Amino acid sequence: MTKNFNEYKLELITPSFDSSLTDLILELDHLRKRRLEGTTMPHLFFQLKRIFHTLESIGSARIEGNNTTIAEFIETKIENEKTKNPSIIEIQNVESAMEFIDATPKEYPINKNFISQLHYKVVENLSPDDEGDRTPGEYRKSNVKINNVAHTPPDYIRVNDYMNELFDFINSDTPPKYDLLKTAIAHHRFVWIHPFTNGNGRTVRLFTYAMLVKQGFNLAKGRIINPTAIFCSDRDKYYENLSRADSGNTNDILHWCEYVLNGLKEEIEKIDRLLDYPYLKKEILIPAINFSLERKTITDIESKILKKSLDCEKQLIQAAEIKELFPGKPPQSISRYIKNLSNKGMLASPKNSPRKYYIKYNNNFLLRGIIDALGKKNFLPKAL
Repeated sequence: MTKNFNEYKLELITPSFDSSLTDLILELDHLRKRRLEGTTMPHLFFQLKRIFHTLESIGSARIEGNNTTIAEFIETKIENEKTKNPSIIEIQNVESAMEFIDATPKEYPINKNFISQLHYKVVENLSPDDEGDRTPGEYRKSNVKINNVAHTPPDYIRVNDYMNELFDFINSDTPPKYDLLKTAIAHHRFVWIHPFTNGNGRTVRLFTYAMLVKQGFNLAKGRIINPTAIFCSDRDKYYENLSRADSGNTNDILHWCEYVLNGLKEEIEKIDRLLDYPYLKKEILIPAINFSLERKTITDIESKILKKSLDCEKQLIQAAEIKELFPGKPPQSISRYIKNLSNKGMLASPKNSPRKYYIKYNNNFLLRGIIDALGKKNFLPKAL
């Protein structure tokens, strides 16, 4: 057995009825079941999903020592050019893996095949000497020692058994009230096992995201979750709490669970504010348009059209409403304005309404302003 290896039994530990952790579990279960009825239309809200996926991907890579800034990565999305920069590829890989999770049917089990696919996506096109892995998607075939951590992961020959035990644990038939406890405990157990040679941190945070999605904290219901924000806001605290739980002591594991669930609750409550359209419009979208106008990435005419679109019914604008902004302008000019904004990727039409347009901001120059506004309103983890 590996030196400094501390084995403990994987089990569902339940807090006492009057504990703060029990209160957290009840509050989060209420948030999960609550029907979201915000005033932000889906064609605007789900663009935020992609932005928070980007932030989550940057945050996960940042925990592992990737120093790419939000601004640097946003520029690669705006330019939409292929890159050979491994730091950028690392973040793009996490984004791709999150899209894979979102596209995976809820009924699909979290098992070895699923985790192997996540890990493969995480380390794809990265050098094994950097953030890649010589055997993508495969469990490690040698023993490892993690720098600056007292815990030593189990012998490699036992990894498969430990992982199978973990899959049995998370897929076991238990009442839904235990889902979040299982998620927090499983996150720690995965790190404790350290199943892959490299990429374990990025994979376990995706693993956690996948569990939350399958438990009902999913985007299809209009909710954005950003669990990595819990961990990357204070990297040292994250590792400190993980290490404390390595003891296997019941109180230390419950302490870890409370740390995870408290952070999750704060993130959900914060991001749910963006469902309130007056708030989103005033605090995020209008400032983003002004940000772009000040930097001359849009014209004054384009600014007026984009702002007008925010006031229209269902946040969709038509050519006739644009014409009202510019009395006396011929129809050809209005068509040209629409075409220019469409070519810039700042206006788009719903599939079922080709003559109506909504503001698009998740992959163009407006994105800089959105990120700036989100930062000023504390939607970004401090570490980013």
